[in-house]
Amino acid sequence: MKINSAATASTLTLWWERPEDIQEKPAYSVLMDGNPVWEGHRTHCTLEDLPPETGHTFQVWEKDRLLGQAEARTAAKRKRLDVTAAGALGDGVTLNTQSLQRLLDACVEDEEVYFPAGVYRTGALRLHSGMAIYLEENAVLQGTEDPADYLPKIKSRFEGTEMLCYQSLLNLGEMDHAAGPNCLDILIYGKGTISGGGQALALNIIEAEKERLKEYLAALGEGIKEYENDHTIPGRARGRLINLSNCENVRISGLTLQNGASWNVHMLYSRNIVTDHCVFRSEGVWNGDGWDPDSSENCTLFGCQFHTGDDSVAIKSGKNPEGNLINRPTRHIRVFDCASEYGLGIAIGSEMSGGVEDVKIWDCDLEHSLYGVQIKGTKKRGGYVRNVTVDNCVLPRFLICAVLYNDDGVGAPEPPAFADCLCRGVRFTGWARNYWEKENHPMPIIDLSGFPGYPAQNIAFTRCTGPENAEIKLAHVKDIRIDIQEAGAL
Repeated sequence: MKINSAATASTLTLWWERPEDIQEKPAYSVLMDGNPVWEGHRTHCTLEDLPPETGHTFQVWEKDRLLGQAEARTAAKRKRLDVTAAGALGDGVTLNTQSLQRLLDACVEDEEVYFPAGVYRTGALRLHSGMAIYLEENAVLQGTEDPADYLPKIKSRFEGTEMLCYQSLLNLGEMDHAAGPNCLDILIYGKGTISGGGQALALNIIEAEKERLKEYLAALGEGIKEYENDHTIPGRARGRLINLSNCENVRISGLTLQNGASWNVHMLYSRNIVTDHCVFRSEGVWNGDGWDPDSSENCTLFGCQFHTGDDSVAIKSGKNPEGNLINRPTRHIRVFDCASEYGLGIAIGSEMSGGVEDVKIWDCDLEHSLYGVQIKGTKKRGGYVRNVTVDNCVLPRFLICAVLYNDDGVGAPEPPAFADCLCRGVRFTGWARNYWEKENHPMPIIDLSGFPGYPAQNIAFTRCTGPENAEIKLAHVKDIRIDIQEAGAL
């Protein structure tokens, strides 16, 4: 088994996949240079107070079984560039965009931009390869609510369509679906908060876009009914909190990430992105997703908590017909040891026209979510979702379904293909939290529906538990295997 690692100058974080054959509560242990340094039940650990630039050999055991071995090395200590020494004021009032951008531009590989405690107001900022940002405890990088602070627009993709969008608060890389990475090796970490302009910024952008698009919107007439609401089209220009386009080897760690104007962390045409030990907050933000890998590969999320105004995690790969043509799938996604306190849960789709494959979710508590895990698409999407595993999680329910919203665009020749999914050792509650009222209501624990003539197929539930007389709904499915025992039976 592969043991993965990420380093700072004083810490090493290790993680590994949950073995498929574990049925009881696991007991992991980690040895560093032959000496025991950690024990626990989760598939990750962080070792602190280590000397910089020091290599170690690690072994990971599960009881008396060796799972894997790896070499890992702490990073070199970076020189800190204090933003206050560069003229930034953490008074929550001063607009610091220019002074912060100058410091970010000047930061080189052995340096990091350092935010001491304070509230630093800013507009959009751009990062470059080989740099780092550290936010101290009680440091807040606070985005403004003024759309003008996020201009000029940049190339991006929102809800599956490439377009010009307002800049995000932090912008990494330049979008090009035909190219590889152009922004590499960035670390964003610490104990502080990155906070966007939230719903206020979102509404300000929507009003500005409504005015810009008023003739187009008027010409749509009844066609506007194909959209979720009258904010949908102008709302697509909103930026995110952190936008990663064509990026590689980026880690975001230890921070509170909150209140983007739409999604909080969006990875587009990127690979090798790690997000760990973060708290996501966006209650009250329309489309306030937490973490969205989009036509991206090898993206890993763990040890995070979600209080989101939409999906905690939304896995995407473009929208018909553009997503079918670009044809960049999202694959090798790992989500583990995460909890949703508020929001919709983990979604795959609805924009999945480029395909999604090899998604593994384990040790997650999504009890306080509306959907748990949901795979979704409209009939027009095309594409596929396959090889999804959910292991040892708590879910209100598991869904594969068609949705009607965000249904504009020319349809693909065939509906989406949903196949090869496994839920193993999942505890279903059968109670889904009402997203708007924050109340729980009984729901089917399994709700699967493909499309007429195109069934969802090869879906298995093994060693799962649920409430007595739990409801199961099936339509347009093939090769479904369900092993559900009453809660407490295992």
